[in-house]
Amino acid sequence: MNNAIIIGQYVPGESLIHRLDPRTKITIIFFFVLIVFFANTVLSYGVLTAFALGSMLTSRVPIRFIMKGLTPVWFLIIFTFILHLFVTNEGTLLFDFFIFEVYSGGVIQGFAISMRFFLLILVTSLLTLTTTPIEITDAIEDMLHPLKKFRFPVHELALMMSISLRFIPTLMQETDKISKAQASRGVDFRTGPVKERAKAVVPLLVPLFVSAFKRAEELAMAMEARGYQGGEGRTKLRDLKVEKRDIMIYLLFLAVIAVLFMTRSYS
Repeated sequence: MNNAIIIGQYVPGESLIHRLDPRTKITIIFFFVLIVFFANTVLSYGVLTAFALGSMLTSRVPIRFIMKGLTPVWFLIIFTFILHLFVTNEGTLLFDFFIFEVYSGGVIQGFAISMRFFLLILVTSLLTLTTTPIEITDAIEDMLHPLKKFRFPVHELALMMSISLRFIPTLMQETDKISKAQASRGVDFRTGPVKERAKAVVPLLVPLFVSAFKRAEELAMAMEARGYQGGEGRTKLRDLKVEKRDIMIYLLFLAVIAVLFMTRSYS
């Protein structure tokens, strides 16, 4: 199960994506999430898909690892597409099967929503796959630095977010261990009535919560033992610096945005 989800996992590497300033990656991903909703033609989706797949190949993260990590998401993508096929009644009737009617509008709408899910998950996953939690913390803290004037706890918020991302795969691994231990004791999570399966989840949730609180307490004690006092007066091992490669990536992304708006439909 630890390899069944890629959010929060970091894959070391020396690719161009790995060496980018984390602020560059966060900024581009933020605007990518916005512009993906402006795509409404096959060409515009093709532009975004080419950018996402190109970024994935440039990161040199094993494609098999990424595809395996997206396995839990494929069900949601396929379910969304099928749901729109039978719910959206717009456009031309393509075929009629018993009580089910499939229209061209349902196919188009299902394709659009499914592609958006896929692109959003793929691109946002590249952030944690190519950026360490420390780099993410430093980047978020630097980008939210102006809020310190309003006494906003920027450092604490950035630290909280990076720790949350870091512990997602850890908790998934812990869940896998506990479920296997409970299954060896005769607990059945997959068969039987829904009520019985819901009861079977309790022996899984209780030790999982206990383990999570224990890990949180151990982390807090470790931070206190090392003299952690928040963001005031802290220095960084590596200062964030925008280099030529970051500027080139910004220009490339601006070109992608321009082509997207040239290929989308305004009717």
